[in-house]
Amino acid sequence: MNMDKHQIANVLAEMAALLDLKGENPFKVRAYENAARVLDGLSQDLDHLIARKQLTDIKGIGANLATHITELHAHGTFDEYVQLRRSIPEGVVAMLAIPGLGAKKVGTLWKKLKITTIDELEKMCRAGKIAKLEGFGEKSQEKILKGIESVRRFSGRHLVSEAHVAAAALLDAVKKCKAVLRAEVGGSVRRYVETVGDIDILVATKNPEAVMDYFVTLPDVTQVVAKGATKSSVVLSSGINADLRAVTEREFPFTLHYFTGSKAHNVAMRSLAKQHDMKLNEYGLFKGKDEKRIPCKDEAAIFAVFGLDFIPPELREDMGEMEAAAKKSLPRLVEQGDLKGVLHAHTTYSDGRASLEEMAFAAKKRGFAYLGISDHSKSAAYAGGLSVEQIHQQHREIDQLNKKLTGIRLLKGIECDILADGSLDYSDDILETFDFVIASIHSKFTMTESEMTKRICAAISNPHVDILAHPTGRLLLTRDPYPVDMLKVIQCAAKQGVAIEINSHPQRLDLDWRWGQQMMALGVKTLISPDAHSTDGLDVVRFGIGIARKGWFEKEDVLNCFGVDNLLMHFQRHEK
Repeated sequence: MNMDKHQIANVLAEMAALLDLKGENPFKVRAYENAARVLDGLSQDLDHLIARKQLTDIKGIGANLATHITELHAHGTFDEYVQLRRSIPEGVVAMLAIPGLGAKKVGTLWKKLKITTIDELEKMCRAGKIAKLEGFGEKSQEKILKGIESVRRFSGRHLVSEAHVAAAALLDAVKKCKAVLRAEVGGSVRRYVETVGDIDILVATKNPEAVMDYFVTLPDVTQVVAKGATKSSVVLSSGINADLRAVTEREFPFTLHYFTGSKAHNVAMRSLAKQHDMKLNEYGLFKGKDEKRIPCKDEAAIFAVFGLDFIPPELREDMGEMEAAAKKSLPRLVEQGDLKGVLHAHTTYSDGRASLEEMAFAAKKRGFAYLGISDHSKSAAYAGGLSVEQIHQQHREIDQLNKKLTGIRLLKGIECDILADGSLDYSDDILETFDFVIASIHSKFTMTESEMTKRICAAISNPHVDILAHPTGRLLLTRDPYPVDMLKVIQCAAKQGVAIEINSHPQRLDLDWRWGQQMMALGVKTLISPDAHSTDGLDVVRFGIGIARKGWFEKEDVLNCFGVDNLLMHFQRHEK
């Protein structure tokens, strides 16, 4: 299986970190970093470029890097990378995962204190030795300890995006086995939980042993943890654990329901079955003392036995879905086809990797009728935030493009930083020039809950702010949310008519879906945005859709399910 451009970009980024760790030439480090960025945002077809030997036509890709990329694409590795990995202890490489501890500092710890594992680093921190090291100090030592705690807490977890890609490929491979009659993905992957421990694949078959033999020898399997007659566990090349369970066709609907979960939903369903003098488990549904089997051809039939409408997997969290299903009042959940366009996209004007025109064509190709451009504001200097002059320049370019583009319309937006006091970093007369304004926090995360809540509520009280982006600032598996009273923020958004974003970036998926029902009860709209920094970045909206569905959102609750005219009217009414 060939590596795709994102997988190759990850290896190149790791190569840059390892070179930096060893203190190699900074120009070489930057070359790999730049190549990783370029490749990750590449709009051309990689297979085509490699076949025609045109990689060196791309700015930032020299002959040496082109060779490495070609080798990675074909074989998944290259000699220099293998040798570099061998020269560094595995424990030192693992230290790179500690939040806030960059490659240079890891290199210093390794070379000066001979630290080669996270456990050793923790002991040194607790002994106060890291604080005494030049370039560190007490605060750095404290941050490292918190980072180690974070790494351990998230160990064995994977982003839902990574799990979905791996699960889809695994499911396709399993379905090719002749002995497989039916196959589905279950577990938290199917429920679109933000982070995933492992992948559950369920199959119906008359020959489970043949399926198990086939499964453990798949090319993507790097380790067989256990192999049995009806269940096997493996580790995939992505590092994700995967379990395969084989059952009969008669048992399959019940097994799929049970292993989809959640645990709380399953407990509630078993309790409901008990009330009907029935027993429900992963093998079937049984009535009375003699446990007469009640056949069900699919999950919908299982729910129907209890007078429930079919409950979509995303809702199975025991948060009112069974009561709603009994009353025939389950929401008609938003679907990707409901989205008319997307907002929150970055371009080369700030830290994006594609031009306005490239982003417009990419959005049109994906079936969107509009794309809201929202580059960073001037306070985000690290991300190339826009000066007032650049705003005017971008708006002129958008006007020119809208005159010649067909089937897609660009909207003028900005992702405006919320400053420490809750003010925004442009004056009202500048904010008035945008079709919409997104407000977000990118700095000073260590405020108290009261201070942060006051800061956000002050910002969204500005009449020019239409949307609050990634409201808790979390980065899944690396950074916890900053302290904020989300109920108060939602109440403030309701009062001001401000929407709260579901950021589809797999590391964010923030707003947390658990607040969805509270938002709808107060009439607060959301929008499902990609926070795209490249053309491919537009594709992550499918993960935002999963979170929106978990939050019970219907298309009427989602701003970018509006047509462009209605959307702009909504923003104009809000500002008035």
